[in-house]
Amino acid sequence: MAPWVYDPHSGGIKIPARLKEPITQRILTYAEAHYAGKFNRIDVRFRDKFCYIDAYIEPYVPEKNFNKELYGCTREERIEFLRTVPTHLCRLRYSGDADKWAMAFYTYSNEKYEPSVFKNGTFFGTPEEAFETSSVYLQ
Repeated sequence: MAPWVYDPHSGGIKIPARLKEPITQRILTYAEAHYAGKFNRIDVRFRDKFCYIDAYIEPYVPEKNFNKELYGCTREERIEFLRTVPTHLCRLRYSGDADKWAMAFYTYSNEKYEPSVFKNGTFFGTPEEAFETSSVYLQ
């Protein structure tokens, strides 16, 4: 018989409606206090047992050598478009404790969320710690 092993990146509990606003505010307060100026806005959304954190950042589109034919639009139109594209930071999995979440980091190389550890070295942390860990995309 195979031994039982706990997997923090499976299962989970639907996030109660009463927690959604406080969790959103915690994340936004932390982001503003520690990363002001690194993003245009932060989007926090919930789906079943998951909380997704996305950032919208100011795009860099060089003036020199901008190829209008390549993009099919002007440089200004390209910038406006890129401002609407989210940068996925992470996905949190709720297990019943508002201060103990599992995190999956969005990997652009695979275009999916991959289980991750927090900077604290464990598989569990707070929403603020998740933002801090995944803020690498805001540097």
